[in-house]
Amino acid sequence: MNKTWRTAVLCVLALCGRAEAPAAEPAAAPPLKARILANEAAYIPAQCYTRTQDADGRAHNPCYACHTQPWRPNFVNDASLQLAYDFAEIPRRNRWRNLFKDRRAAIAAIPDEAVLSHIRTSNYLDARGHIIPAERLGHVEPAWDYDGNGLWQGFVPDARFAFDAEGFDRDAQGRPTGWRAFAYYPFLGTFWPTNGSTDDVLIRLAPAFRNDVKGQPDLTVYKTNLAIVEALIRERDVAIEPVDEAALGGVDLDKDGRIGTARKIAYDWAPLRKRHMWYVGQALEEQRRGRVHLAAGLYPEGTEFLHTVRYIDVDAAGENRLSARMKEVRYARKRYWATYADLQNLALKEVKEKHDFPDRLRTVRGNIEAGVSNGQGWTYAGMIEDARGELRPQTYEELAFCVGCHGGIGANRDGIFSFQRKFDATAYRAGWYHWSQRGLRGTPERLRADGEPEYAYYLRQNGAGDELRANAEVTARFFDTAGRLRPERLAALRQDIAELLYASRERALALDKAYWLIVREQSFADGRDTTIAPSGNVHEVLDEGVRTGIAKPLAGF
Repeated sequence: MNKTWRTAVLCVLALCGRAEAPAAEPAAAPPLKARILANEAAYIPAQCYTRTQDADGRAHNPCYACHTQPWRPNFVNDASLQLAYDFAEIPRRNRWRNLFKDRRAAIAAIPDEAVLSHIRTSNYLDARGHIIPAERLGHVEPAWDYDGNGLWQGFVPDARFAFDAEGFDRDAQGRPTGWRAFAYYPFLGTFWPTNGSTDDVLIRLAPAFRNDVKGQPDLTVYKTNLAIVEALIRERDVAIEPVDEAALGGVDLDKDGRIGTARKIAYDWAPLRKRHMWYVGQALEEQRRGRVHLAAGLYPEGTEFLHTVRYIDVDAAGENRLSARMKEVRYARKRYWATYADLQNLALKEVKEKHDFPDRLRTVRGNIEAGVSNGQGWTYAGMIEDARGELRPQTYEELAFCVGCHGGIGANRDGIFSFQRKFDATAYRAGWYHWSQRGLRGTPERLRADGEPEYAYYLRQNGAGDELRANAEVTARFFDTAGRLRPERLAALRQDIAELLYASRERALALDKAYWLIVREQSFADGRDTTIAPSGNVHEVLDEGVRTGIAKPLAGF
């Protein structure tokens, strides 16, 4: 962080009620479009610095959730990272300084009514229903214009978050935007509301997947192609509403040997054994011509995901809700196809480079306008709050933060975490709905491949409810004074995951205030994880070869 920017942060802190901060002259904003990294290893998240051993020498393992033996075609086998802090030289010093700040006094100075008013004011849609950040990008600020041509040629948000009964987003004229919301089991730890944020995810396939064989928009075609993608990502059959296979291009979707009415997408993909699967509608012709591709565990070209990260709103009953205000709008688009061989070669190349040049850091390609690449076909872009709470493009460094998890670990599925965790066809609306239409309350716990309840397994292995092992509310709720899990709480969790994932009103508002302070500071380069007090279970500096104390890697699935 340069001297000018440090001065700017001090000014913001003074506005936040930090009377002890020295006065300073107004300073120039940091160079948002600069392609520089203050933290050269910004792709390594704060969670990787967790102290896995407690004061009694007992080892706890939150690491398995991300670092695990993968499910092909993810070939990044990083389960060994459960056993040691295998960092290059530069990241052995923890640059996520926000983890060590004590925000309790500043949080106490913010009235509950102030933060509730703030998070209930949308920074995405205005009173006319117009998308605020899209309008801002239509008049691009020079500080964002990477190539200086006066135009914004990067990601522009276009979802209106106006969902119908099938989860499809609609524009102001009621037409589908292509975005479809889905319900999913939040990933372990960080993505639970009790650990700082609410969020949602939408998916959109390329236009050919939304059109019939004549090139006209067709929701039946689109729903069927989404089900085909779901079957390929999850590698299992997916139940659908009855469809006429002949009208969709003559594809035997249910693999019953005839063209008729299908009520499921049968997963049966083994091309070396001459067992193929096909998209429908216009995408079928594109697939036959080799312009789009299909494989288990991979999304087709042009697939997009929209992930909004939000504050925790709390209703009169104490239930956690999505806030109207967005912390971040994250976007991913699959730009090109990478085969199994391509992905395996990339993973092997990383292994060789780590062996030959152990202190070399990863190169992240991209910029504020174009987004950044994970090197495996995906581009990631996004927006984040400025000091006033308006959404602005994320800087190169803020985007580099995304790449380590989306493509560099064993836990994801083709660079994505959420869609393989989608609720199945037995769930409400077959899992195709937005959290604003129905929340997490009443959702039974997901099971791992070994039959263990997933969240209970995480609590047992980690001895806590978050990667930083700092969520005292979850600890008090689920563990006794000897550190043993409470059977009655696990029984309640088995029936309703909100028993674990939801924060109390007091904690939710404290977390909201803590993040609001980070926004005012614009200190995202020092970490955007929401902490209230200094993290005591986090390493500030690590020596080479430090072991975690974990004896044996665990499976993440």
